[in-house]
Amino acid sequence: MKPASFFLIMIALSAVVPATAQKQLVLLKNEKVVLRLYPGDEFVFKLKNERTVKTSYINNLFENGVKIHRDTIPYYRIERIYFKRSTFANRIGSAMVVLGTGLFLIDQLNVTVIQGEEPSLDNWVSTVSLSALGVGLPMMLIKKKSQRINYKYRLLTVGEDSPFYRPDTRNLMSPY
Repeated sequence: MKPASFFLIMIALSAVVPATAQKQLVLLKNEKVVLRLYPGDEFVFKLKNERTVKTSYINNLFENGVKIHRDTIPYYRIERIYFKRSTFANRIGSAMVVLGTGLFLIDQLNVTVIQGEEPSLDNWVSTVSLSALGVGLPMMLIKKKSQRINYKYRLLTVGEDSPFYRPDTRNLMSPY
């Protein structure tokens, strides 16, 4: 076999080998993943005994720390992580706002268009719709913006052999 053909075969075979997966930084609550960060993601955090909130990007992940732009931060020095999240209560609150508004609008549509009367407020409909709006609006709008790292919430670097690992699907394009 000629060296040139051997070289071409080796290049073709090496292109088939899948690339190794990136490590991920996960925030765990007991055994549930609350937040998953990849290298290159924005990382907003506060260190223990400091007042300032730092914003940087994740450069690399290690077993017991994270390398940000110009510094390596061990996990035990991180006091709080800031991120946006939506909980089940936020979704229930959104449903209650839609329900309260929809009930009021459907009742007014029924009174004016179907029955042909002047717009009026039904006591039961007003009570239910205002109650749903009054309870649902705060539930929808109040969101936790940060999480303190403690015994219940902890940071962990995971690789592809971990049960907490999930492939990065953010940049995949659907063929459909």
